[in-house]
Amino acid sequence: MSHLSPKSPALPRTLLSLLLCGAAFGTAASAMAAPVKVGLALDISGPFAALGAEARDGFALGIKQLNGKLGGQDVEFVQADMAGSPDQAKQLVDRMIQRDKIDIFSGPIGSNVALAVGPTLFNAKVPYLSANAGPSQFAGAQCNAYFFGTAYQNDQFHEAAGKFAQDRGFKKTVLIAPNYPAGKDALGGFKRQFKGQVADELYTKLGQIDYAAELAQLRAAKPDSIYFFLPGAMGINFIKQFVGAGLSKDITLVTSGFSADEDVIGAVGEPMLGLFNTSHWAHDLDNPANKAFVAAFRKEYNGRYPSVYAAQAYDAILAMDAAVKQSGGNAQNREAVVAALKKANYASTRGAFKYANNHYPIENFYLRVIGKDAQGKVTNKLINTVLTNYGDSYADKCPLK
Repeated sequence: MSHLSPKSPALPRTLLSLLLCGAAFGTAASAMAAPVKVGLALDISGPFAALGAEARDGFALGIKQLNGKLGGQDVEFVQADMAGSPDQAKQLVDRMIQRDKIDIFSGPIGSNVALAVGPTLFNAKVPYLSANAGPSQFAGAQCNAYFFGTAYQNDQFHEAAGKFAQDRGFKKTVLIAPNYPAGKDALGGFKRQFKGQVADELYTKLGQIDYAAELAQLRAAKPDSIYFFLPGAMGINFIKQFVGAGLSKDITLVTSGFSADEDVIGAVGEPMLGLFNTSHWAHDLDNPANKAFVAAFRKEYNGRYPSVYAAQAYDAILAMDAAVKQSGGNAQNREAVVAALKKANYASTRGAFKYANNHYPIENFYLRVIGKDAQGKVTNKLINTVLTNYGDSYADKCPLK
């Protein structure tokens, strides 16, 4: 576990400096006032490592632009690599709460890990801003006043994809996802909007990279489309093997932004051209905050486009900044921070949105297709809006008002 506060000189090349490369940080916070303490859970190893690296860069850019402060207050960031492991994450979060006395928490990538650490944070009344995971369990009866799914609720991405597949007129599809909470939310969400025939549902191992058996099942099923949720390296390998097996000639791939974003595009390249995917964000989304974010990100990171994971992490830092500022700079006043977070009063890269009673966003979802930009770079292009001001399917089960 690593600590930082925003006034230190050059940092050694430890885990800390690797996590927050590109941002300026400091040693001790001012002795005049206690710093805001923020726990950041990253996944820079394990099954979500590529996604964790994207989130790391989004966090770092947001922190740099705020000059290492939140709401004008000095900050100490307590960070740890949770490696996609629920057991490891729970131990590290216990330590952040008991030893480091964190005021706010954000991360990690996986819903299985979010579910493991959530109860500990809730019991300690630590506001938890989930910059990626949006498990259905925290959206319904188990919702909590201290949890904010700042990005999305898992099912929403996939419901948007299901609506696209339905509107496109696909008749027979096969669904594929890893066998963990977000995978089950994904396929459940897709089926909520898709009314055609689901020929099969294939649940793979989390972290699986060999899909020979699944491809054989797809060939036998002869669907007109496939909907897959395989983030990170899982999606990279699936797409390569799918195209290599010649299945793309007769079957249309549909997915969410999780399996068709810049991290996957960079690894797969042109075989992804023409792949449709849905997301609540796009790097070419036309609003001032997003344009500024994308320009700054590309300048900071050698011209590469940000992914949805980077944009979400950046937004989480802005949400923290606004909440600390709007609570009078006192992050120890947890009720005031929660009340400020509920307002979502900051310039999100998504544009304006609001929270439902369960603290998950009501927001737009877009259709994107992978093509080439003006410089010939393979990337996503926004096509249209699939769902407008769309909430999740669990809010009515949440007792929060």
